[in-house]
Amino acid sequence: MDNLPLQRVPIVDYGSAQSAMERYRREGEERAMRLGNRGPLRLGRDGKPDPAILEAYSRCGFYVFERLLRDEELKDIERDVAEMLERAPVTKGSKLDRHGRPALGADCKALNVSWVRPLSDPLGGTSFAHGRHPVKMTEPAPPREAPEYVVQLVLGSLQFSEACLRLYGHPQLLAVAEAINGEDFTPFNEAVWIKQPGLGGSVAWHQDGWTHWGSPALDENTHGFNFMAQLYGCNATNGLWVVPGSHRIGKADIKSMVEAAGSERLPDAVPLICGPGDVVICNRQAVHGSFANTCEDVRVTINFGFHRRKSVLGVASGGVHNEVAVYDDQRIRERSRVIMYAIDARKRRFPDEKPYIYRPFAGQDHLYRWTPEAKAGLKDYNLLDLGI
Repeated sequence: MDNLPLQRVPIVDYGSAQSAMERYRREGEERAMRLGNRGPLRLGRDGKPDPAILEAYSRCGFYVFERLLRDEELKDIERDVAEMLERAPVTKGSKLDRHGRPALGADCKALNVSWVRPLSDPLGGTSFAHGRHPVKMTEPAPPREAPEYVVQLVLGSLQFSEACLRLYGHPQLLAVAEAINGEDFTPFNEAVWIKQPGLGGSVAWHQDGWTHWGSPALDENTHGFNFMAQLYGCNATNGLWVVPGSHRIGKADIKSMVEAAGSERLPDAVPLICGPGDVVICNRQAVHGSFANTCEDVRVTINFGFHRRKSVLGVASGGVHNEVAVYDDQRIRERSRVIMYAIDARKRRFPDEKPYIYRPFAGQDHLYRWTPEAKAGLKDYNLLDLGI
């Protein structure tokens, strides 16, 4: 944590409101640890995940793979995240970083750096993303020393971080993606979340999908999932909260859920409790959100998701992650090539691992070597994100 260039501010005591929240966090942690959906990522001789893991994921909508990432990989990721923050615009809207250099993503067309006012909820109760954040979260008053904005999200992260790209090619995680979404699974998008200590904003309760809620073929995996790798771990204050099993209920009436609870503290929700190197798989249809980070611990989450091909092919989508477009074979293949570059990049860094074989490109490894030219070709790759 000390290696990241973060704004340091005093942590504020919120009195009786904080006491109620502390009780909610404590009870949420207890519920989370009773779910039986955490442990090492175990693969059988056939290379497939332990059925017990898939059962627990299906039941809860998320699973915590404990201690999956090695220390050397975490150090690689930490260095790259520190560099991304060092290169971030000096303030929102600037084209220069704090050293007067062109800022991260300044020459890109796609949105790359997302900002938030300290401890705020910029999305709740707005029409953003098809209105999927219907209720605003409580916004604690930030410390007087707080800046006007802080960086909270870096999108299209694979073009800025080779460590994140290598993580994207993790053979065990890709085996999980295949088990859930089929061997022709497709990308979704990638990002780095940085919930800064005493400053990070909240993300109002929501479900991620928006295209298939009315489909007669809707099931618990229609809108895909996200992997969430934790650099330092996360707790009930700075981490994501999930309502277990809510990925199975279709489109949730989140506003009614909050009204019934009497506050945004949904009584069935649980926090993700993780240590450094843990990776969570979380269903995008699950009701989830996060509160403002009022603690002194930073959360850094390396986020990347995958879909079923049949959920994406022929779908007209966009408006959240990119411009409206129809996802045809060519677009899916162009976006999926990033998986091949990730596999090759990881093989070079971790030659002791057995690389994953991505079936849609099987036998074509020689066409997707991770080279300086390939790296340059990833610029603005996230304009092709497959959001559904």
